[in-house]
Amino acid sequence: MIKQLKVNSSSRVEFLDITSRIKETVLESGIENGLAVIKVPHTTAGITINESADPDVKRDIISHLKELVPRNNNYRHREGNSDAHIKSTLVGSGEMVIIKGGTISLGRWQGIFFCEFDGPRTRKVNIKCISD
Repeated sequence: MIKQLKVNSSSRVEFLDITSRIKETVLESGIENGLAVIKVPHTTAGITINESADPDVKRDIISHLKELVPRNNNYRHREGNSDAHIKSTLVGSGEMVIIKGGTISLGRWQGIFFCEFDGPRTRKVNIKCISD
């Protein structure tokens, strides 16, 4: 089973916590033990796992990515979103999490984030649950 979630971003760059939606999808799958593969089919968005307890963490990551990869930097790509492509490459387009006891196995402070780098847009997140 592959489930597709719709994610709506409201600004050009933002991290949206989708942990609860991933947990719901795993629960719906009925899989007790296995893996959940989370993937975005977009070249200017990503998925990451990081701290979700303190919102300053995601703000710091976004801020540092903006410093590392500025929006305007004499890029050759004509669409004007090269920085978004580079940030997506750095963050990655997917994650894999362990399913244990019918839920995802994350650390105490961890959350799963959809990373928007070229919004606002309506995006997709694909989730594939695989049983042991």
